[in-house]
Amino acid sequence: MENTKIHFDRRKFLKGTSAAMVLSSFGAYGLDFTPSEKTWRVGLIGTGWYGKSDLFRLIQVANVEVISLCDVDEHLLTEAAELVSQRQKSGKKPKVYSDYRKMLAKKDLDIVLIGSPDHWHALQCIDALKAGAHVYVQKPISVDVLEGEAMVAAARKYNKVVQVGTQRKSTPHLIDAKKQIVDAGLLGKISHVEMCCYYHMRAKDNPPVQPVPEYLDYDMWTGPAPLRPYDGLPHRRWWRAFMEYGNGITGDMCVHMLDTVRWMLDLGWPKRISATGGIYVQKDSKSNIADTQTAIFEYEELNCIWNHRTWGTPADPEYPWSFKLFGEKGTLMGSTMKADFIPQGGGDPIHFDVLYEKEKYPEDLTEKDIELNAAPATRLHMLDFLNAIEKGTRPVADIEEGHISTASCILANLAMKTERPLVYDPKNKIIIDDAAATQLLKRDYRGPWEHPSQS
Repeated sequence: MENTKIHFDRRKFLKGTSAAMVLSSFGAYGLDFTPSEKTWRVGLIGTGWYGKSDLFRLIQVANVEVISLCDVDEHLLTEAAELVSQRQKSGKKPKVYSDYRKMLAKKDLDIVLIGSPDHWHALQCIDALKAGAHVYVQKPISVDVLEGEAMVAAARKYNKVVQVGTQRKSTPHLIDAKKQIVDAGLLGKISHVEMCCYYHMRAKDNPPVQPVPEYLDYDMWTGPAPLRPYDGLPHRRWWRAFMEYGNGITGDMCVHMLDTVRWMLDLGWPKRISATGGIYVQKDSKSNIADTQTAIFEYEELNCIWNHRTWGTPADPEYPWSFKLFGEKGTLMGSTMKADFIPQGGGDPIHFDVLYEKEKYPEDLTEKDIELNAAPATRLHMLDFLNAIEKGTRPVADIEEGHISTASCILANLAMKTERPLVYDPKNKIIIDDAAATQLLKRDYRGPWEHPSQS
């Protein structure tokens, strides 16, 4: 008998479910939570593409007043203030700042969203916690391992909630796949995982050095990172082409998939991490991030393999940025767009579709550069964040989980650099039996900025 594919469509499920059974938009996903009537005082640091996107998702699901915005680019800042005034109920324009420290010095924020480049995440997150705010920080949380350790310590010291923007575990179709396939035991024993990204997302440009525009504070944009000669606006994608500000494709894209796999399989720190790669093909641009990399994250009787290439064709065109869990009873493939379960030796495949909410949130359709497939996930992620704040619990993407996923990717880069496997000891914050690699757990900061591990 020919197999038939079972198609699981959450939209149809919700339409066919009584209102009494669905207490909120996301009640079916285990988050039975409606934010309190309290007005949350919110500030955003980094008003570029994803900073605004995160903020607009928060505005959609909670009663907030955005009272301050910060960016070193006056043009971005002015545009963001106008857009926020159009979005929030009060219609007010937030106060604007070019220095986040002045914004935080007011100590008038309940929540701070951080959408700045990676090299700023640690200092801004810790300073926001010190100022009394709960924090939503984009991934990866840090550019070195000890930054991440300091962020976890600060969240615990100040007893604040920190949610990391690894919203795959708030992605409706992946929540369904976890519950119905992984948790239900349909995969059996899982002893191999593959993760990948084959997007051509590495910058290929060679722009000339040029004067810094008057509306950009480039020194402040650079902050603790090395000061590169200015060769054009670093945002939106240009800064990601350089290891000075981030951790390449692995730090940007693997962190999502590794975090999702860890959540699905209840994994902690890898036992050992190894990696190979480099710039093998795209040698002509200024970019210094690897265009090719393979990393192995080892667990007990389980290897999680990461591959990325920013050239050529994807290994599986249906899943160019994805994870695949290989079990003795079948395989689960997942991405931001869908998931598929393929049983071993017969049986019905199961397909999971991405959830869109275009009818409920029509403003999504006119928002510039929005990732429509990610919007529902980010809204649910924001609700989970607020739920944790109100109930005094840990959010689904707690800072410690974000740190493990981020640091593991950073360690993969260090393993590639040192050309040897690395074993990290999070208790003692060292690479075991490797003093030279241990020195690489903390980057040098450009003065006068001080690394948070020193304070």
